[in-house]
Amino acid sequence: MKVQLATVAVSGLLLAGCTSSDDPDPTDTTTTSDDSNVAAGCEDYATYGTFDGEAVELYGTISGVEAEQLSESVAKFAECTGIDVTYNGSDEFETEINIRVDGGNPPDLAIIPQPGLLQRVVGTGAVVAAPESVEANVDEFWSADWKNYGTVGTTFYAAPLMASVKGWVWYSPSEFADKGYEVPTTWDGMMDLTADMAANGGEGANYAPWCIGFESGTATGWAGTDWIEDIVLRQQGPEAYDQWVAGDLDFTSPEITEAFEAFGAIALNPDYVNGGLGDSASIVDTSFQEAGLQILENSCSLHHQASFYEAQWPEGTNVDPEGDVWAFLTPKINESDGDAVTGGGEFVAAFNDKPETVALQTFLASDTWANERVSLGGVISANKGLDPANASSPVGQASIEILQGEDTVFRFDASDLMPAEVGASAFWTSMNDYVTGTPLDTVLSDIENAWP
Repeated sequence: MKVQLATVAVSGLLLAGCTSSDDPDPTDTTTTSDDSNVAAGCEDYATYGTFDGEAVELYGTISGVEAEQLSESVAKFAECTGIDVTYNGSDEFETEINIRVDGGNPPDLAIIPQPGLLQRVVGTGAVVAAPESVEANVDEFWSADWKNYGTVGTTFYAAPLMASVKGWVWYSPSEFADKGYEVPTTWDGMMDLTADMAANGGEGANYAPWCIGFESGTATGWAGTDWIEDIVLRQQGPEAYDQWVAGDLDFTSPEITEAFEAFGAIALNPDYVNGGLGDSASIVDTSFQEAGLQILENSCSLHHQASFYEAQWPEGTNVDPEGDVWAFLTPKINESDGDAVTGGGEFVAAFNDKPETVALQTFLASDTWANERVSLGGVISANKGLDPANASSPVGQASIEILQGEDTVFRFDASDLMPAEVGASAFWTSMNDYVTGTPLDTVLSDIENAWP
């Protein structure tokens, strides 16, 4: 999604009580200051050292309220270390980061929203490898899969930051209770529920069980790729998913064809979509933000979208298992299958190894920062040191518990991992073609032929 330009500065005032004549090394996470030299409230930040008048720029795509909350989450760090932290956000980040690197003016740190983009930025040669302190935090607080997403080749560059869990199916608990519907535990169970809903009908205008929206400006179609990714992971398993992402399992293969057909059984069935909105073709013209709101109008019952969709419900909507809306994860194929989820996240990369840059980079990779930021609301993280109770909503808490689950199989959004020509282009546009009537063989061939 596009974001607007946001610039927020956090002034790092160096307090006398935080100053030590023998500052700790910010690259050594085991170093601590003598408590007598640390101001009250700065104990959690003593290991990062103190700096007189140094500044660090943090650059990314985050905007609006989230940008303000990001800056708030580093305010105490800035106060206790004396580092002046400035966050700059841009809706042209992908273009501007290359311009800044080429012009010799990169930021100190960048929050990069996809592993694929991280690889391209690392390819400029301007990104420095993550210091030992950052790697130590990631080894302690994240899974090996998350560390791998911040690794290019054999070099670890970028620690994970925030995360999202995709594959939630939003619904109305009161409707389920009134009509005796139960949350499905398998894909077949969900299809049986869909058939029952279609047969029973609904109270809203032009009712259909599902409401789906792909429209997202120049990124129209990405919501459709999320459907396919969820199905591939559950239907074909993580090994096939990884092969698909790497280009070793073709889009035209029987495995990926089966996943598209499973989605098509919903999206192309005129009795199942698009509640309150139109026919299958209306999916492309309906924004992903607006589609699910038809649940509140009783025009549909189910909407597939990520955990961050919670922010799209109108003010006053009670998001709770007993409230106006709630969500269940896209079901497993078989009851005995383990939990498997797709999701997204950001990664923090550095363009220099100055001590003040390393200090902030290390802090952002810590459990201290994760708890501080999540407590402010609106986001979650896969950091294992994060207390789920700090999340601002039950959906956030449930998502954190899923991410922290020892047996949970997590895979990053496939379209974000694939080459841009495929994941952020052909895959998106071909999803639009599929729901507007293009034959599946053509859709799959078009995506596969885009592979570089």
